[in-house]
Amino acid sequence: MAFSDIKWEYIFNIRLAIDNFGYVVSGIGYTLLISAVGFLLGLVLGFLLSLMRISSIKLVSRFAKLYISFMRGTPTLVLLFILYFGFPFIGIYFQAVVAAIIGFSLSSAAYIAEIIRSALNAIDQGQWEAGMSLGLSRLKVLWRIIVPQALRIAVPPLSNVVLDLVKSSSLAAMITVPDIFQKAKIVGGRENDYMTVYIMVALIYWAICSLYEVLQAKLEKEFGSY
Repeated sequence: MAFSDIKWEYIFNIRLAIDNFGYVVSGIGYTLLISAVGFLLGLVLGFLLSLMRISSIKLVSRFAKLYISFMRGTPTLVLLFILYFGFPFIGIYFQAVVAAIIGFSLSSAAYIAEIIRSALNAIDQGQWEAGMSLGLSRLKVLWRIIVPQALRIAVPPLSNVVLDLVKSSSLAAMITVPDIFQKAKIVGGRENDYMTVYIMVALIYWAICSLYEVLQAKLEKEFGSY
């Protein structure tokens, strides 16, 4: 095939992209909702898991380690299918959006737990000893001394988790969540032009992630100033 024989209008049809941009981008609410709530719930669960992971109680520590290993080794799409398509067989039903939020929360928590655990372990043991020598309880030392310092270390890798969640949220389309990617699939099927809409979706996700990178840079600068 000669270069001149390539049908460029089938690679990216600008008119089709403009006409359907509004419809595709209308799914951005679900994309942001799943990403944001999935991260926040994952952050809470991940923090608890990190404390369990460094616990001196072996049973608690081993449970957290097993959970983290399983979630990190299981594809998120498989987890979404189990929640949305599998659980109804045992009488438990989730709406697609709820299943997506639960799935991404459980999955992201495993990665967040390891990030927080590493950040907590990076703080010198002398910080614990100094705080407790002042009469503070171990819990107060954790919240007032250790966590603020660990947060500075954890911000960059946690930001990467957010970016991964934004992109991975497209998997929610596989369980019928009407997000950006699901809307694009509908347009692609209707217009018989998947290349155009998928390139458009790629650009939309790129724009979202680029805006977040600006926020990430400000957060890193803010925490780095202390």
